[in-house]
Amino acid sequence: MPFTLHGVGVSRGIALGQAHIIERAELEIREFSISSAEIKDEVRRLREAVQQAKQDLRAVREQIPTTTAADIAAFIDTHLLMLEDSALTFDAERLIKKRHCNAEWALKLQRDALVKAFDEMDDPYLRTRKDDVDHVVARIQRILLNHAPLKHEIDGNRLAGMVVIADDLTPADTVLMQRNGVAAFVTRYGGATSHMSILARSLGIPGIVGAHGIRRYISENELLVVDGNEGVIVGDPDDATVSYYHAQQSERRRHVESLERLRTAETVTLDGIAIELHANVELPGDFTAARQVGASGVGLYRTEFLYMNRRNNPDEEEHFRAYRELIDTVEGMPVTIRTLDLGADKDFAGDGSRMDGANPALGLRAIRLSLTEPDLYWPQLRAIVRASAFGPVRLMIPMLSNVAEARGVVENIRTVQAELERRHVAFDPEMPIGAMIEVPAAAICADSFAQFLDFFSIGTNDLIQYTIAIDRVNDAVNHLYDPLHPAVLRLIAGTIDAGNAGGVPVAMCGEMAGDVRYTRLLLGLGLRQFSVHPSVLLEVKHIVTQTTVTDVEESARKAIAAADPKEFKSLLDTLL
Repeated sequence: MPFTLHGVGVSRGIALGQAHIIERAELEIREFSISSAEIKDEVRRLREAVQQAKQDLRAVREQIPTTTAADIAAFIDTHLLMLEDSALTFDAERLIKKRHCNAEWALKLQRDALVKAFDEMDDPYLRTRKDDVDHVVARIQRILLNHAPLKHEIDGNRLAGMVVIADDLTPADTVLMQRNGVAAFVTRYGGATSHMSILARSLGIPGIVGAHGIRRYISENELLVVDGNEGVIVGDPDDATVSYYHAQQSERRRHVESLERLRTAETVTLDGIAIELHANVELPGDFTAARQVGASGVGLYRTEFLYMNRRNNPDEEEHFRAYRELIDTVEGMPVTIRTLDLGADKDFAGDGSRMDGANPALGLRAIRLSLTEPDLYWPQLRAIVRASAFGPVRLMIPMLSNVAEARGVVENIRTVQAELERRHVAFDPEMPIGAMIEVPAAAICADSFAQFLDFFSIGTNDLIQYTIAIDRVNDAVNHLYDPLHPAVLRLIAGTIDAGNAGGVPVAMCGEMAGDVRYTRLLLGLGLRQFSVHPSVLLEVKHIVTQTTVTDVEESARKAIAAADPKEFKSLLDTLL
């Protein structure tokens, strides 16, 4: 008899196949002291394991077809770079020498220190990067412990057409599964912003994460349906269920084929309103992907990865080279560069004592951190202003909460421009300066910000969390994370209205912008610029071109004004 389980759909599509359960042996890390005479051999063991891990990852990278999007190889490169990072390997060696501990124990200690730093970050996207630390460390530990490779790590078609069930998957796992023809995956843990999820979307593998009970109810080789659109797993499907999902698969294939025709089409609603679709990017592969799907600009370039997995902060020239690469790749499209949005506890080459606090989510982070730490902030500011000479660059300030912060940044930019002018260094004196509206205070006071900023971009990820007071990556409360909460919708509408009244364009760059369930609603609230991951841009474009804005505006405005929950839901149902 069919039964259903639920998780979070992170990669769209429907698949049917037999289950294959990946059971990684529990890593039993022995902790023991070694003598001074054994230190040299223990360091050698660690170095050899790291080298073997590098070889394994390079072998995976070589299996990626040359026709595959560049961002896929970039995820493997991220893990290779971590294996080169002294914060992981050198510090583990230092612990062996200093504490006389075995290699496995030293690596575990260093892993714990790095993960603690990620755990305390406020940005959910950055916090999930701790998974990369876990994946890389686990790979080295398995080599140290002489674990045999798993079925999906052995080249061949042993898993063709199967649904992989696992606690978690690494980017390398995901690439190998695609190469071996895996139909879909389901994991107990993970989030929509994990590298695994982003990779699955790029590779076109249907995927569901957060299916906590999956291992209790699914057996090896059991037939499953995985609906990545709805986050549903169907076990033991009957003939009628199988027929239904086969039909859904066929419809999905036709839909994907039709999306390809939209790459070069204008993004215009049925009643003739032009909509801008920009892309969110962070890795070089994303730059190319943005251009390939016909994005009209880069609405969010995250710069945090320039600071991470390293001992020294990037200097002005490193910033400048990164921004030039993006500008050159997108060939004239407008580029919005967000200044660093690091969490309150992120280690950097400065005085970290001022960043201590019981609640780093409400502490010294993003623009607050930038304004406090000039060694972090000014090199980036100068590099962005210099890069503006080579293309249409916009600078965006994260986590603004009051007008004084915004004024301070504008004054700093004018100082940099005056300095560059004295040195006869080119820049765009009209470079737009904008705010990321992600704190409720900024949304409420958007009319004040509109008086001297050039654009807004609504960051829904943090705006929703701060408004409802929940942590969306905390399993205990993430069910309360609700983009449709009336308070959230009113803050979004208020920001758009304030922008319109002040002549300031308003975009949205949070995950809500890339969720096609909300596209019509956002159009009805007046949003005219979306910034999304390149993998979902054509999906959003399809909805936009099938919508008549005048048909959705009245329902959207009535919904956010509704006092009665039933009326609110009824009106929303007409838009979703």
